[in-house]
Amino acid sequence: MKIGLDVLGGDYAPKSTILGAIEAQKVLQNDQRIVLFGDEEEVRKSIAVAGADPSLFDYIHAPENISMHEHPTKAITQKPNSSVAKGFELLKNGEIDSFSSAGNTGAMLVGAMFSVKTVPGVLRPAIATNVPKLKSGYGILLDVGANADCKPETLNQFALLGSLYAEHISGKSNPKVALLNIGEEEEKGNLLTIATYPLLKANSKINFIGNAEGRDLFSDHADVFVCDGFTGNVVLKLAESFYIVTRKKNFKDEFFDRFNYEQYGGSPILGVNAPVIIGHGISTPEAIKNMVLLSKEMIESKFIDKIKSAFN
Repeated sequence: MKIGLDVLGGDYAPKSTILGAIEAQKVLQNDQRIVLFGDEEEVRKSIAVAGADPSLFDYIHAPENISMHEHPTKAITQKPNSSVAKGFELLKNGEIDSFSSAGNTGAMLVGAMFSVKTVPGVLRPAIATNVPKLKSGYGILLDVGANADCKPETLNQFALLGSLYAEHISGKSNPKVALLNIGEEEEKGNLLTIATYPLLKANSKINFIGNAEGRDLFSDHADVFVCDGFTGNVVLKLAESFYIVTRKKNFKDEFFDRFNYEQYGGSPILGVNAPVIIGHGISTPEAIKNMVLLSKEMIESKFIDKIKSAFN
């Protein structure tokens, strides 16, 4: 198993990514290798300085970095030696089994779509994230930013992608799928949700339970919440603020602690032909470690094969 990791991605890179990779390596098996993309000489030195053995990792020399503010498509094409471009080159060629980065989200999305491409039958990939439930565990929310504008057919596919992820990665049996809306009634919503509802209702591959309101998001009402990327990103950023606010107010609570992005590492791009995970720009070593371990889980579960089978 080869787990690709962009060393240069993220606000605290490369220190944060290197320390996270070291911690992740400690729990991997001997045949599970982390492949580090960055300035090889500098990365090797940093690993040694941190007290770890550089020989425990594989390296791809990719000294260029795509910053957070660069245009994704231009950066991918104009910086072929960047860590992101090199990562997707190897992923496309099957030389690594997954690729993750806490860097430019747009570059990761563009790189995935132009290298490994979407699974046949998938209209648009979606970015998924975990949402804590009050009692225990997590639900899945998608899309949270890949597609600001969606068609009903796209949301219908997001429902299936989210259901597969909830089942095979989160371990939910027959996960409940809901459409995020402004009311419970079938006829409620805007043009998009009203047109999407009957498609979800007729989709025999999911356990659709109807609409869900914003207040249902952190309950056991559903396991998968489906929405367009504009709505999902607004909800995600609001949810992320809960943890920050509780920290600033010196309020300690187990539920709000689970809003800490570090615990789940990153957000997978669902619907492409390989495991691709986007980390938070402010990822700490703990977040990087968990992003690598999520990559490992997606590879071991053969999750991409599950998607291909469902869309065949």
